[in-house]
Order: sequence, then C-alpha cells, then structure tokens
Amino acid sequence: MLGLELVVVLGAAVLMGNVLGQRFRIAPPVVLLVVGALLGLAPAVRQTQLPPEVVLLLFLPVLLYWESLTTSMREIRSNLSGIVLLSTVLVILTAGAVAVAGHALELPWGPAWALGAAVAPTDATAVGALAGSLPRRQITVLRAESLVNDGTALVVFGLAVGLTVDEEHLTVPHVGALFLLAYGGGAAVGVAVAWANMNLRRRLDDPLLGNLVMILAPFTAYLLAEFIHASGVLAVVVSGLIMAQVAPSIIRAEHRRQALALWPLATFIINGALFVLVGVELQYALRHLSRPDLRDALIAIGAVSGVLVAVRFAFLFASAYVIRALDRRPEQRRLSISHRARVVSGFAGFRGAVSLAVALSVPETVDSGAPFPGRAFIVFVTSGVIVVTLVGQGLLLPRVVRWARLPRDTSVDEEEILAETTATEEAIKALPRLAAEQGTTPKVVEWLRQEYEANLATVRARGVGSDDDPALLHNRHYTDLRLSLIAHKRATVVRLRDEQQIDDTVLRRVQAALDNEEARLAGGGQSE
Repeated sequence: MLGLELVVVLGAAVLMGNVLGQRFRIAPPVVLLVVGALLGLAPAVRQTQLPPEVVLLLFLPVLLYWESLTTSMREIRSNLSGIVLLSTVLVILTAGAVAVAGHALELPWGPAWALGAAVAPTDATAVGALAGSLPRRQITVLRAESLVNDGTALVVFGLAVGLTVDEEHLTVPHVGALFLLAYGGGAAVGVAVAWANMNLRRRLDDPLLGNLVMILAPFTAYLLAEFIHASGVLAVVVSGLIMAQVAPSIIRAEHRRQALALWPLATFIINGALFVLVGVELQYALRHLSRPDLRDALIAIGAVSGVLVAVRFAFLFASAYVIRALDRRPEQRRLSISHRARVVSGFAGFRGAVSLAVALSVPETVDSGAPFPGRAFIVFVTSGVIVVTLVGQGLLLPRVVRWARLPRDTSVDEEEILAETTATEEAIKALPRLAAEQGTTPKVVEWLRQEYEANLATVRARGVGSDDDPALLHNRHYTDLRLSLIAHKRATVVRLRDEQQIDDTVLRRVQAALDNEEARLAGGGQSE
C-alpha cells in the first residue's frame, strides 16, 4: 500500500474508532484494535508491515515527551520509591515469569526472555487513554511507571536477543554495566538536551522557531542516547520532566499557545494510529503460523496474560508490606493506599504499541543465518497479550473502579481555586505600585481593580460550590452576553467580506482575535 493511501486509511480508521467509542461508550483503544483487525482482512492493508523503528524512533519519542511534560513532578517525588520498584524490579520479575512460562511452552530460553521483555512494560499511552477515571495520585504513579519501565525492558530484551544470536555473554558485571549505562547515560543525555533546549528557548523570540526546538528535543534525546547505547526512553523522559519544571518561567505565552494547539492533536492521532496498527499486526502474525503453532500460541496468550496479572497483583501487595516494614516514617504511612486501590492499579497494567515494537525488533536470523527461533510466535503472542489487556482489562476497569469506591479526587479543583485566588489577590495588592511605576491614569486603575475584584469574587464562589451565588450569576450573564456580542461581530465581519469591503486577509486577522476572545470566555467561564 502506498504511503498516502495508508495515511488516509489510518486517519479514517482513527476517526471512525473514536466516534464509535464515544457513541457506544467503549474505550476508544478497544474499538481501534477491532477496527485494525478488520482492516487487516483487506489484501492491500495485509501487505503493509509496521517497521519497529517507526514506533521506536518516530512515534515513541513524541508520545513519551508529551506524557513527561504533562505529568506531575510533585507526585513523582512523593511516590518515587514505589515508581522505581514498579519500573525496574517488577519489569524484571515479570519478564522472568513470562520467560519461565514461555520455556514451559517449548520456547528456547533466549526467545522466551525476549517475549518476557516485550510484554513486561506497561504502556504510557494506553494508561492515559484507559485509566482517566482514577485519582490523580494513582494516574501519576501509573504514568511514571510506564514512562520509565520501557528502558528496563529494552535492556532485558537486548540481552535476550544478544544471547540468542551469540552476541552477548551473561555475567553479573556485564549486566550491571548495561543497566548502569542505560539509566545513567540516558539520564545524562536527557539533562544535556534539556539544558540546550532551555538556552535556545530563552533566546528565540519567534514562536515557530521555539516550537521547532520543542519538536526536535525528544528525537534528539532519543537518538543521542541510542548512539551511546543508553536508554533513549529515559533520555526523553528526563528531558521532558526538566522542561516541565522550567518552561513556565522561560517560555513565552505565544509559544505555549502554539504548542498546546499542536501537541494534543499530534499525540491523539499517533495514539489512535498505533492502536489500529496493533490490530493490523495481529492479522499479519496470524497468517504466519501453522495450525498447530496457532493452537500453541493461543494457549500461550492465555498463559502469559494470566502470568502478567498474577505477578503484578502479587508485587503490588507484597511490595507494600516490604516498604512499610523498611520505612516507618509518618509520611510514608500517609502515602499508603487501600487494598481496593491496589486492585485497581493491578487492573490498570495495560500493554500497548511499545510491546509490539519490541517484539517486531526481534531479528529475522541469528549469526549462523538460521531463522530466529519462534519469531512469528513471539510477535503473535505479544499482539494477543496487548489485545487481552486492552480489551479485557480495559472493559473491566470501570467496573473495578466502581467496586473499589475510591474517594473522589478534588485536589486538582481545590488547588486550582487556591492558585487563582492567591494570584488575583496579590495582583490587586500590586496594582497601585505597578500603576504608579507605569504612570497609569486613575480611571484605568479603577477599571482594572473592579475587573479583578469581580474575578476574585467569582473564583471564591466557585470554591464554595453554590450555583446561586450572585457573583457566579453575574459572571454567567457577563460571559453569555460577551459570547453573543462576539458572534454578532463575527457575522458583521463576514458580511463586510462578502460585500467586498474588506479582504479575506483582514477577515482572518479579525476572526483570529475574536476566536481567541471566545476561547478564553468559553474555556474559563470568567470575566477577564
């Protein structure tokens, strides 16, 4: 299939899958997987192969970088010990348990470990798409785990493949050196790329150039880390986490507006396309297995899926007791979660496109020229496990969340009100001083003071939660009237264009200003 045709087919599939998911209230990734599997029946699509480097070098850096920019560093610091255990120890234990299961199903040890490494890491994009109903802390831990555990899995995978093709030797110092290089080198590259990014963003006034630097950052971090055989995943994540902390102070508003218009759409399309391609790849792997091999592979999918769930649940509960026994600080006790919350986290261990990319990275042959043992089997089982976790656990998770009766997380709303209230109060206090410094006329000062006081009253009323508060009613009437006036102005400008009194260029300029004003009013629902 030609590249342009593939782009159109994938775009239409992503659109249809998301529309159907919203229409029938099914998680879109589940629908996209089914759509991809149906697309795989078409002969033209059937011949299309998903090169693993497309995910590892093109899709993955973008997705990881955006996830890093939008996660909570405060929550990561608070739950660092748990995140480290989940992203390293759990990955190794899971890969080992799957390897044992794979070897019991007659896979040689090397390919069995390769299969374990492929399915061991959870997927950040799948977690973000399917676990959105969870409290902020659990979401942050799940996302942080899935951001880092890819690096651990790729080191294990490299060792497994290297041993199979006779390129690696397994000794404790060698393995330790590989992990040290992966994590230490990846973190160092991430810091270096973030430093370069910060210095460039400070100096670039053009928002287009600034956002070009932002686009290049994850690819640069990934490629540099891979060049020195470090973890490209960790390099991207570290770079993104650093930029998330410094960006509010050094990046201009126009740069942020452009980035917020570009990145959510780009990551939405990439996420959807990856889920569709997983479904397509399942069809491809299915056609490369004989009937006896297919029977064994289906058994393996069930066995491996069961192992993944069992190991994750066992680790979540056992590690809680170990941490509690080793760390008796009061703050550690405050971080403890209920057993019901652990059950929810256990069901949220989704696998995704990264696992498929790792499986597809298995070489076709070993050094002797012989085929790599069980490659088609590994790809099919990995695809099947992804489907089981996304469809099975994805459909079960909402019910498990309802069963767990987790307390409603209002911390984000409360902190948002705190931030808006404090910022507005301090702005009102600073108004006389700033007005005196700039020589502002008293009339303008009074007008701004009234605007800010009205805004402060609205924010405080939102914090109380009373819909009948006069400040909220005033704000609602103000917003509705402003929106009606904007619609009237927009119609007037279009009429002037149609009457040939103004050019299309002028229309676009005025319309952009009106669109920005409408977005502020509709988004915030507050007076300016």
